[in-house]
Amino acid sequence: MPQKRPKVNLTYEKTAWGNGFNLVAGVDEAGRGPLAGPVVASAVILKNADFTERIDDSKKLTAAQRDRAYQEITQKAIYAVGVVGNYTIDKINIANATIVAMKRALFNLRVRPDFVLIDGILKIGYNAPCEYIKSGDAKSLSIAAASIIAKVTRDNIMFSYNKKYPGYNFIAHKGYGTRKHFYIIHKKGPCAIHRKSFLTRLG
Repeated sequence: MPQKRPKVNLTYEKTAWGNGFNLVAGVDEAGRGPLAGPVVASAVILKNADFTERIDDSKKLTAAQRDRAYQEITQKAIYAVGVVGNYTIDKINIANATIVAMKRALFNLRVRPDFVLIDGILKIGYNAPCEYIKSGDAKSLSIAAASIIAKVTRDNIMFSYNKKYPGYNFIAHKGYGTRKHFYIIHKKGPCAIHRKSFLTRLG
């Protein structure tokens, strides 16, 4: 019988707290896969874990749920974001750009965490103890909160690009490789925020 995936909770945070760490940050990113726009990371230190809104992997939430959760997280956590644009992604590749975004998010926190929980297995080389958790946004409350902050922040960036680059419909696909997005690129060509290295790989 297959094992159930653990629900989002504070197990990882409590272990770190029990080991003497006080400021535990969760880190996640949004936007590794799109053809356009930045990759955005967020770091979140929970001050209050008693949420009324659902805090979960951002991909499991509707846009309305994410917006409500975002508002509550910003009231109950210390948080920051790190943004790396498409030009840098093209220059250093998306994996390295994700590392840079995560480090920026951590450095942008107003307090320095003494322990970091990171979604995934991509080692970021941060100068503090780190625990890397596969599917961490579905397990750790701090990482789930970071996934929501990163996703909402990136979506809002893409909404602003929708106005700057009309006709690309960024408000709908957020830069991801949907069939309609591919059609628009084929018809109009890429714009300034497209990741040229991604388009080259796709032919």
